[in-house]
Amino acid sequence: MSLAEQILQGNIRAAARLMRDIDDGAKSAMEELKVLFPRTGNAFVIGITGPPGAGKSTLVDQITAEYRRRGKRIGIVAVDPTSPFTGGAILGDRIRMNRHADDDGVFIRSLATRGHLGGISRSTGDVVNVMDAMGMDVVIIETVGVGQDEIDIVRMAHTTVVVMVPGLGDDIQAIKAGILEIGDVFVVNKADRPDTDRTVRELAVMLEMNQARQGDWRPKVLKTEAARNVGIHELVEEMESHRAHLFGSGSMKHLLEEKYSRMFIEMLKERLFTEVYGHLHIDGTFRRIMDDLAERRTDPYTAVDRVLAEKFPH
Repeated sequence: MSLAEQILQGNIRAAARLMRDIDDGAKSAMEELKVLFPRTGNAFVIGITGPPGAGKSTLVDQITAEYRRRGKRIGIVAVDPTSPFTGGAILGDRIRMNRHADDDGVFIRSLATRGHLGGISRSTGDVVNVMDAMGMDVVIIETVGVGQDEIDIVRMAHTTVVVMVPGLGDDIQAIKAGILEIGDVFVVNKADRPDTDRTVRELAVMLEMNQARQGDWRPKVLKTEAARNVGIHELVEEMESHRAHLFGSGSMKHLLEEKYSRMFIEMLKERLFTEVYGHLHIDGTFRRIMDDLAERRTDPYTAVDRVLAEKFPH
């Protein structure tokens, strides 16, 4: 029985194996994903992002507990930064979510960014699809907090939660418009700290400045204390309200069209590059092009034109 068939029958170990194969870039994983894709599209995908130290992992832990109380099955994809030296990841999120380790209704997978910009590992989307096919009701993606590059999360999540902390002071003015535009819900965590109300007000003012059309979702700013489970119920309610808005307004259809369009284009670009670049190395063409460029016998523009003309003759 294939991994995909085992996963559809509820085999957790098969899911873990496939996720490992996906992260390792194994070709066999693609065949399994083809089988699983028709069984996806049911999970509510939530993205949690924000600067380091905002308490995202603790927040995810409490959100998970709240959804479990509601009888929902939860998948968590924790994307951790990769060391530029060893290629390893810290994977500290698992430690913070330890209390869910023995819960059959929670599946946690840590991924390293592998140097991929945007805070999202290349394999994240595929891992989300596996969790979706497994029957998870909610899939939470917690990403590396890297500022405006975090915009990648919008491409995968239905609802994006941006987590901030009090005491940002003048730094809040430095937040790029991009990060304000991606958020569907804004959270000021660690709300027991001084300056919480000021931070909430400043965020609210900046959000008010964003132009919104009639009927558009207007993001709210909520206060939480994840460490003490304060404000978590209200946060989950707000996320569920956004989900209802997506379906009620017809925005979900447009969001999914955008998501699958990007997914197709990215995959096509990757496959075409691998196909062309791989052959250049196999037959020695790449080495010859490098030599010609070094000796100025050709230029990179002409070299690319020739390679494409040979690969895709008119």
